[in-house]
Amino acid sequence: MRDAIFHLKRGDNASLQAQIREMLVNAILSGQLVGDAPLPSSRKMSKNLAVSRNTVVLAYQDLVDDGYLIARERSGYYVNSEFVGQAVQRDPITEISDANSPDWVKRFRVHPSKQENIVKAIDWPSYPYPFVYGQVDQQLFPLPAWRECARQALGRRAMDAWTGDRLIHDDPMLVEQIRTHILPRRGITAHADEILVTQGAQNALYIIASLLFTGRTTVGVETPGYPDMFNIAKLKTENVIPIEVDDDGLPVDDRLSPCDYLYVTPSHQFPTTVTMPLDRRMSLLKRATDDDIVLIEDDYEFETNYIGRPTPALKSMDEHGRVIYVGSLSKSLFPGLRLGFMVGPRALIEEARALRRLMLRHPPTVNQRQTALFLALGHHDALIHRMHREFRKRWEVMDKALQHYLPASASRPSFGGTSFWVKGPENTDATELAEAAKKEGVLIEPGRVHFLGKERPRNYFRLAFSSIASERIEPGIRILSDLIYGYSRL
Repeated sequence: MRDAIFHLKRGDNASLQAQIREMLVNAILSGQLVGDAPLPSSRKMSKNLAVSRNTVVLAYQDLVDDGYLIARERSGYYVNSEFVGQAVQRDPITEISDANSPDWVKRFRVHPSKQENIVKAIDWPSYPYPFVYGQVDQQLFPLPAWRECARQALGRRAMDAWTGDRLIHDDPMLVEQIRTHILPRRGITAHADEILVTQGAQNALYIIASLLFTGRTTVGVETPGYPDMFNIAKLKTENVIPIEVDDDGLPVDDRLSPCDYLYVTPSHQFPTTVTMPLDRRMSLLKRATDDDIVLIEDDYEFETNYIGRPTPALKSMDEHGRVIYVGSLSKSLFPGLRLGFMVGPRALIEEARALRRLMLRHPPTVNQRQTALFLALGHHDALIHRMHREFRKRWEVMDKALQHYLPASASRPSFGGTSFWVKGPENTDATELAEAAKKEGVLIEPGRVHFLGKERPRNYFRLAFSSIASERIEPGIRILSDLIYGYSRL
């Protein structure tokens, strides 16, 4: 047996035991190891790989359990011939250049790839000053608790909850947690059949648009606002009306009258973070009733109200079923989970559930059960408490740094949130600033993409603090200030 076959790449994302398993499986399936060939002893293999002997023994035994290896008493481990050379052979990729191929560009009904979207650096954790919105600080997340919930969710007793195809149904435990644990915090009461679990808030918004918007529909959106909602609406209708927000969020005036639907972010206006006062919320609900408008309330940061008492959700004051409520677990857990929910009238949720079945049936049930356990066992509440304490600290540090280095450039969020909306000097191009800042290790998000209309200012940008340690905020903003004032004097 040639020891050169065996070496580890020492990847960061897998345990040593998993890496040993992958190494041996690849060697067996590719035919590098022949049938009935003996493997090195666990002692010799551990010395060759510079790992503990127990790690090798566990990997060997794991492969015996799955049939890749055969254990022979007092003899060792041998390759099972049935698995040798079973790797799928990949043919070379050939490019199609046939004159008879379809002209795909002409066939596209819509071109979502041509829409302008928010762009984020995938490798943001490698930067020293990542003011990136929507990402999490892994140091705050209770990994042991999440792992324990995974262990319970994947246990034999819970298998019935996630091994079957639930067709149109959600995990009843998660729905109950949303209904009795999350929604009451926002003042919302709902029956189980008025709640639909979605693959994030984005999925909920797309389902709503697909069900309700036509080419003749008029949709009102906030500007600056959420670009993905702009783009979803534009796929369905050309009648998208931008309504400029003020210091209290979306104004309630005659500009709303032509709208059939109105997308609004009252708790933390996206991206300015301003909170709509209670009296304006009441006026908006009355206007919606008078003008027959349906409101789509995106409460995307419902768990980040850590400054004062949060204002009730629009949905909690809805007496006529005119508000569709959309929530997400991404901001309080992590964006990769892709779990959200929508709350609305029973008739709407019934149709949304049927449409979701055609799209993806349902979000992965094992993820639903694990999240339900995380909520039920109190881990989510503990995480929110920890986040509030830490985010309040970061909010104060960022506010102080902005007032010192970029005075009068940003107004502090009144009820929390995880970012500041910053207005740079008039002659600042935030896109060029972002490129320059990136070279200095500072990541910011240019704000132009958040505006609709012909006149889109270039000097706005967003600074988020959910994924940056408090001690790095002031140095990062100092670097940014030097770039801004150096650039603005050119």
